Amino acid sequence: MKPGEELRHGIAMLGITLSADAQSKLLDYLALLSKWNKVYNLTAIRDPQQMVSNHLLDSLAVMPYLWPTRWLDAGCGAGLPGMVLAVAQPDWQFTLLDSNSKKTSFVQQAVIELGLHNVSVHCARVEEWQPVEKFDGIISRAFANLGDFLRSTRHLIAPQGRWAAMKGVAEQELADVPEGCRIERVIPLQVPGLRAARSLVIATCKSGKSS
Repeated sequence: MKPGEELRHGIAMLGITLSADAQSKLLDYLALLSKWNKVYNLTAIRDPQQMVSNHLLDSLAVMPYLWPTRWLDAGCGAGLPGMVLAVAQPDWQFTLLDSNSKKTSFVQQAVIELGLHNVSVHCARVEEWQPVEKFDGIISRAFANLGDFLRSTRHLIAPQGRWAAMKGVAEQELADVPEGCRIERVIPLQVPGLRAARSLVIATCKSGKSS
């Protein structure tokens, strides 16, 4: 199955709606990722079909459980899941943050080439970054364990904000939640073409200040 067919099939299995233009942009993003990956080693996955399931569909699988708002993708790497979600939700605002300048350079170039107007990119350590505005949603994929994710980004969350942590098997990390934080939901996910376990952890804290 070609990447475009794999993407269409996966979107249908996820039960989400994505325009033909958005699907085309996602495939263009994968093409850019494959091109840059040869020089910058942005992802260990090099097969285009595997990239569809492991990167695009894995990112899209969380979309039905997110909320329209200002999002931060902490430790975005090559732009996952933030770039994928920004293409899928053009009315939402996404900030992509990573401390690796090679990766943020790629993400910035992808933003330009895909013509995305709802994405900003920053290169900084998340613990040290101090933006003017806080975020209503902070998401991560393989950035850190759950407790460290909440602790390192707590100064960036708005008072009523929530976290969305993309995980494999999340249960062993739930005990490390910082004081004042709680788990709202642990949502099991089925990602088309991916046999590995996936889940989404939604968490809240009492305030945006570190404990």
